[in-house]
Amino acid sequence: MSEVRHTSWSYVLDEPVRILVVDDDPTLRELASVHLATPATTVLTAADGAAALDALRKTPCDLALLDIEMPRLDGFDVLARIRADSGLRQLPVMMLTAHDDIASIDRAFTLGANAFSSKPVNWRLLSYQIRFVLRSWSLEQQIQAAGKSVATYRQACAENRHLRERCETILRDARAVRAAAGHDAPAHAACLQRIIASVSQIIEGDVFARCDDAPALVAEG
Repeated sequence: MSEVRHTSWSYVLDEPVRILVVDDDPTLRELASVHLATPATTVLTAADGAAALDALRKTPCDLALLDIEMPRLDGFDVLARIRADSGLRQLPVMMLTAHDDIASIDRAFTLGANAFSSKPVNWRLLSYQIRFVLRSWSLEQQIQAAGKSVATYRQACAENRHLRERCETILRDARAVRAAAGHDAPAHAACLQRIIASVSQIIEGDVFARCDDAPALVAEG
């Protein structure tokens, strides 16, 4: 028989987050306020889908926990409207229901749910699920931001390479014209010499160094 070690009790949701719990059952809303709230976590509640959408538009939240069966707007309708709203579509959403049939699960994830949890609620387990969803969402946002930064960086490198090629072309043309002018047009030769000196400084300086010294993985994709 294995021995279960008892550890000191601690809060699962230990980071500053605001959670909206949406359920038409007042008892469940009260239990959610008790079990999910921590010194770092704020729990808001709404009694139906319409009230939930109104609350989300007025108060920024980090996650919404939606019951499926509700009056006015059910959880599926609320989820669909959240994903269709440009200001809310990135919000992590968990579905909560007593019906864990395949059709409900499939519909929830098809509409864009991040997780699905069943009733009766194990509040400790739900806290861990919420924490996992929030951390996964945060990591996804960081990856997307990094991808945009890399794309912008690659574009800047491509533009710099194009500019360098144009500068090299100007330099070659200026040298050729100066050589052809010779001593017959000293003023033109002096002007061309200044152009050559300026373009040479650009090419030989550190203007393009940021991309020239970039790792091959970033530069080549």
